[in-house]
Amino acid sequence: MTETFEDLNARHAPTLEAAIEAVNSRKSWSPFRDSPSAKFHAPGAPETGKAAFEAQLGQSFDLDQPGITGRSGAEISPFTRQPLGIDYPVSDPAALIASAQKAMAGWRKVNPEARIALCLEMATRLYARNFEMAHGVMHVAGQSYTQAFSGSGPNALDRGIEALAYAAKAMRDVLPEVRWDRTFGKEDVSLDKTYTLVPRGIGLVICCASFPTWNAYPAMFASLATGNPVIVKPHPIAILPMAIAMQECRKTLADFGCDPNLVTLAVDTLEAPIAQRFIDDPAVQIIDFTGSPRYGGHLERTVTGKLLFTETAGLNSVVLESCDSLAATATAIARATCLFSAQMCTSPQNVYVPKDGIRTADGHATFEQVALALVAAIDVIANNPPVAAGIMGAVQAEPSCALVHALADRAAQSPGARILRQPVGYAHPDYPDARTMTPLVVALPADNAALYAEEHFGPVLFVIAAESGDAAVEEATRLAREHGAISSYLYSTEEAFIDHALDAYAESGMNLSINLHGAMWANFAAAYSDYHVTGLNPAGNACLADLAFVAGRFRIVQHRRPAVQEALSHVA
Repeated sequence: MTETFEDLNARHAPTLEAAIEAVNSRKSWSPFRDSPSAKFHAPGAPETGKAAFEAQLGQSFDLDQPGITGRSGAEISPFTRQPLGIDYPVSDPAALIASAQKAMAGWRKVNPEARIALCLEMATRLYARNFEMAHGVMHVAGQSYTQAFSGSGPNALDRGIEALAYAAKAMRDVLPEVRWDRTFGKEDVSLDKTYTLVPRGIGLVICCASFPTWNAYPAMFASLATGNPVIVKPHPIAILPMAIAMQECRKTLADFGCDPNLVTLAVDTLEAPIAQRFIDDPAVQIIDFTGSPRYGGHLERTVTGKLLFTETAGLNSVVLESCDSLAATATAIARATCLFSAQMCTSPQNVYVPKDGIRTADGHATFEQVALALVAAIDVIANNPPVAAGIMGAVQAEPSCALVHALADRAAQSPGARILRQPVGYAHPDYPDARTMTPLVVALPADNAALYAEEHFGPVLFVIAAESGDAAVEEATRLAREHGAISSYLYSTEEAFIDHALDAYAESGMNLSINLHGAMWANFAAAYSDYHVTGLNPAGNACLADLAFVAGRFRIVQHRRPAVQEALSHVA
């Protein structure tokens, strides 16, 4: 090790303080570039990253861990429809737990500021491998190259550093020691009090398949910074991104003389899942879960006596009550719908439009005109393969395609429902075998909730004829209270309508974007500024990120004793 903890702290202190200032001010900030443009990176970086990814294909992934019992890997690229051919070490859960417990004994005694600096070093090194990571995420999740580079790289790392900022705030709030004085009757009492931060226990991070890094980094860093070791369990169809992360994090720890088993990878298969084995172990005290509402709900009902953070999914909605430009509004909604083929937790599914139409700056627009404007805006993206490739990427798994086709069949047989756009694929310009699907668009009356009153994970958009704008807000917020919602969108030119709607959205625990158009995607969430998930509806119980996301990962133990009185020197 050529650098001491003191050197590491000094090197990363400006980044940490800037992150804390950003979460305090909620301003735009990042230590990273989220564009893959070669002009922002070292010469040859894009080519080197791609070569590193390609060199890994068909090979065993180098990750030395405790308790290896075999190897496994069955990832298939949504772009090539071919196996990646990478296998990963499978470790015995008991061995991973035992090694984490052993590593925690020393880690908890490392100064919290040094732990945070080590996490910042991990983030810096992961950013240096981001071109490789982008190809890895692309070929396991189906994200476009640009989105994989930004959303699963710098944007995800920003969420991780955001958690470090909150961890620093929470731990700095606890003074390590204090002299306490008080008079009881005629006696003066003076005590020395010491406060020790004690980690909760092993953290288990259960990653989702479509965005493996975005929720994993904040969970990992929040636990590590507060003294807890971490076991990361990736989704069996998306292992590579977290294997890269574990490889880099373990190396960072070892380079600074720390036990690399503070972070380990728990690989399993779809046929033989192992998450419950860790969840049931008393040594595992923190569980971060991102994934399906079904399993997330199961955890929320059954996990007791442990710290549980969940983000599942939500029935995201758009209420279009009125607008200035119908074309611009339709474009904003279409872009949010098409991004990553609606495989994002912020993707809108239900668009409510008053059945009698809406007001625009160009006059009245009927419900039918609004619906067709949405279809036309989607077609602008879908019918241009290079544009579609950069926005939609690929559909990660065949079941998502089957689900959308089944919805189309149901809609065709459903009274009042009209299919305005079929879910057809687009021809990817670089990958002719890519699994692609452009959005299904269905217009239907509000009384046909059987089709739209639940989340469908895939490219589908329901355009719902509501009785009025007020009725649309009432139903959108009611469904959020029942099924959850992560991102909600509202378009209106009437401030009185917006003000009235704000209370309904707040009471339903729904984050709301109002009248967003233009270059910024409506469903873009900025680390350090946007709170992601409220914890107030079934879409999840945790927020990325706030103090609550980190503060419970450590507890405070104190000891106190009579103060040692300093000897007085007397001058004769």
